[in-house]
Amino acid sequence: MSDLLVAAILMGGIGVILAVVLAIADKKLYVWEDPRIDQVEALLPLANCGACGCAGCHAFAEKAVKGEIAPGKCTVNSAEGVAAVAALLKVAAGGDEKRVARLACAGGAHVARQKAQYQGLPSCRAAALVNGGGKGCSWGCLGLADCERVCEFNAIRMDAHGLPVVNEALCTACGDCVEVCPKGLFSLHVVSHRLWVACRSLLHGDTAEAECEVACTACGRCAADAPAGLVEIVNNLAVVNYAKNSLATRMPIERCPTGAIVWLDAKQGTVKGVEAKKITRKSPLPVALADLPVLQTQEGPR
Repeated sequence: MSDLLVAAILMGGIGVILAVVLAIADKKLYVWEDPRIDQVEALLPLANCGACGCAGCHAFAEKAVKGEIAPGKCTVNSAEGVAAVAALLKVAAGGDEKRVARLACAGGAHVARQKAQYQGLPSCRAAALVNGGGKGCSWGCLGLADCERVCEFNAIRMDAHGLPVVNEALCTACGDCVEVCPKGLFSLHVVSHRLWVACRSLLHGDTAEAECEVACTACGRCAADAPAGLVEIVNNLAVVNYAKNSLATRMPIERCPTGAIVWLDAKQGTVKGVEAKKITRKSPLPVALADLPVLQTQEGPR
């Protein structure tokens, strides 16, 4: 018998043995997966944003099929998508109110002053490492768009004054902007939280307003006009108690002199009170750059 024939027989025998072993292993190790999982996943937005608390859309689909989570817990999905999942699984849609990211600052370049020029990496995190980033208000948005870049859903854009604007329809409440902002200006809220303080400054009165024309001055008018316990002044800043959100009205915004506390209307957008100063300036506040100290960095944040 030739060597080639022997080799062919040996290889064929080994192949048969391996095939048998694989067949046995397939039967022993096979894990059945409910086919509805893939069907549910196909009805989800496939954003894998984690807003539902699951590790992704497939994990959500697995829990939904097991009855461990309601279809409506995916607040990113459309009403039609939620209904389709509920119909497929023959369960109630259930669900939570949609959450979105909110920015606690309105101090764009046209209303907020600079105390220094920042020259370095175009990143808020990098700028914040150098004496806070050069803005007069130590709590204010630096406007270098880290939040816009980190948002995978194109829900944040920078406006003409260097401030992030959140598109509620696109926001998935993934929390990436919350994590990336070095000033801690973003937080996640249900959309029914319409009474909003667009400021984080802890300065008082004229001192706060000197740095930013739309800063909260802790005048207390909003707290005085609000239902009991809805708004209070804490460390020179108006704070909304959202545990009493059912009492929220537009009354607290009406006498705010700077427009720091606003009403976020679903159709009208940001609404300020009748006594808020009118901001008509479109260009940045005038400043002699030559008179400002320079903040410079060559290395970004680690």
